[in-house]
Amino acid sequence: MIRDIATDAAAAHEMYASLDGMEGLPPETRARSRTLADVGRAVYPGLIAAGALGLAADWLSGHYGAPVMLFSLLLGMAFHFLHQDGRCVAGIEFASKAILRTGVALLGARITVEQILGLGVTPIAMVVVGVTTTILMGVVLARALGLNRSFGLLSGGSVGICGASAALAIASVLPKTRESERDLILTVVVVTTLSTITMVLYPMLVAAIGLSHQQAGIFLGGSIHDVAQVVGAGYMISPQTGDIATYVKLLRVAMLLLVVPAVALAVARGQRGQAKAPLPWFLFGFAALVAINSLGFLAKPMVTLASDVSRWCLVIAIAALGMKTSFQFLAAAGWRPVLAMVLETLWLGALVLACVTWLT
Repeated sequence: MIRDIATDAAAAHEMYASLDGMEGLPPETRARSRTLADVGRAVYPGLIAAGALGLAADWLSGHYGAPVMLFSLLLGMAFHFLHQDGRCVAGIEFASKAILRTGVALLGARITVEQILGLGVTPIAMVVVGVTTTILMGVVLARALGLNRSFGLLSGGSVGICGASAALAIASVLPKTRESERDLILTVVVVTTLSTITMVLYPMLVAAIGLSHQQAGIFLGGSIHDVAQVVGAGYMISPQTGDIATYVKLLRVAMLLLVVPAVALAVARGQRGQAKAPLPWFLFGFAALVAINSLGFLAKPMVTLASDVSRWCLVIAIAALGMKTSFQFLAAAGWRPVLAMVLETLWLGALVLACVTWLT
């Protein structure tokens, strides 16, 4: 029995050395699965573990007022040993892929074309320039600091677009290597930490330089990384600032529709002679929900439900990613990735502040 468990665990880990495997199901399970019950039996131990850690992270976040994503990630890393058990591996992998992509797709329910166009030309141009230049800066800094290009895309995309959610979406189309999951986890940790810091510091900066409520909303929505921190910082100043900051932030989230396919296309062109991966399905789901919501076919309760489900999917997926990564492996990355993301954050903040000051 012990030998069988060890063999199963080794086979599962070999399968999951790359994230390109089927969504969390080992080959032998896929071959014999004919019903949902078969799939459920394969993934439920790991899913239950990831879900329990997500619930614990949510409670800790509400109790201490810190980002739920960060708690979920750290708790997951503390339970890394579960990813070494053959019974939990399938569910953990399933959560880190299928559940993750579902959560990203459901983000589209929060955005409408009307919201985007209502901001006017200047904020839209500012967001496009900010996201583009931050991603390019990430690639340049990664090369200058001796980091891989994939980390530059991950860090620049997460800082420029929407923090952890953007990192997860971009990672799903990047080449999978031994370091790819470590880079993703490190990006999530650093971008969440920086987002929390900016949520505290930027409202004080806004008050110090005397920005109007509209200018403050554009600045906060255009520069803070995660949606939750943008909302917190904006409504800390005023309801008007909070509303504008949220709309600008959702415009940055909408940039996923352009950035992720562009990264996927670049990766596919760079993998000549290899099988090209299809465009991830969750992007079509994201785009479809944006269109449906823009046409008014989604009632407000449905939008709220989709947002809540998306949030829980991402929290559970982050816990699963944490269980796949050890502290020792993460620490091996050193200080260079942190420096790169700090510089990216400073660049984005300075660029958005300049646009707000001179153009609005």
